[in-house]
Amino acid sequence: MDTVTADDGRPLALQTLGDGPARPVLVVPGGPCRDPEYLGDLAGAAALRPLVVVHLRGTTATGGLSRGWWRDADDLLAVRRHLGGPAVDVLAHSAGTRAALALVARHPGAVRSLTLVTPSASWLTGAAHDGAELVARRADPVLDAAWASAVGRAREDEEGFQREREEQAALGYARWTEVERAHAQVGATRAASAHAWFRDVPGDAAERVLGADLPPTCVVAGRDDVLSGVAPVRAYAAALRARLVELDRCGHYPWVEQPDAFRIALGRWWATLDEVGPAGLEPTTSAV
Repeated sequence: MDTVTADDGRPLALQTLGDGPARPVLVVPGGPCRDPEYLGDLAGAAALRPLVVVHLRGTTATGGLSRGWWRDADDLLAVRRHLGGPAVDVLAHSAGTRAALALVARHPGAVRSLTLVTPSASWLTGAAHDGAELVARRADPVLDAAWASAVGRAREDEEGFQREREEQAALGYARWTEVERAHAQVGATRAASAHAWFRDVPGDAAERVLGADLPPTCVVAGRDDVLSGVAPVRAYAAALRARLVELDRCGHYPWVEQPDAFRIALGRWWATLDEVGPAGLEPTTSAV
């Protein structure tokens, strides 16, 4: 485990997976503020590029609490400077995609490309979430119970927060087998950390992101992702002028449910980026 010092002096924990001469990818976990063990090696992506995984404020290794995802982009900038070299390639998952976009908006030129995996999307475009339709289509009693918990009143105390996470865990996956149940237990997060992630965010954050000079972006989505929805992610990708890769039989954690397809999608995107260069990329949509 390595550390880098943030602008306010807090040490931020970093973990590097993989090695080799390829330019590293800065990885921003979701959760929010979830311990990044749940990412694993992103289905072998560490063999394609070294992955520098930041342990965000509020995680076990870094400690403290988030200053809000808009300002926590400054922590990502500190990591980018620590890495040195040119603008960095960023891969972010779920809630972490917010901080990645804030980094682009607040620090022009810091990011060469974005890979945004099953992003939280409705906040950016206002597109209605279609999770209820996805749940109804599955007709699964386990999923129905998880959804009923999700649409109830959020529990802010730690005990209630953890109970809610357990009740709703099935919503993250297209299936709910032993593999998915085991993965849902990996990567702790705390109520205070998760709630702090959403504080002090400017009301015009979406407008500032969409008005920024956006780098080449690839959005990787699951066609059974109840948490992010499907329609909101499509609108999000269009608004960011991003490439969109949609994975079949896949929920919120594609490296768990569709590891081969996910690894191939990352490899193709990064190879194209290196071969063509950022200026030569155009938005496309594909299914795997």
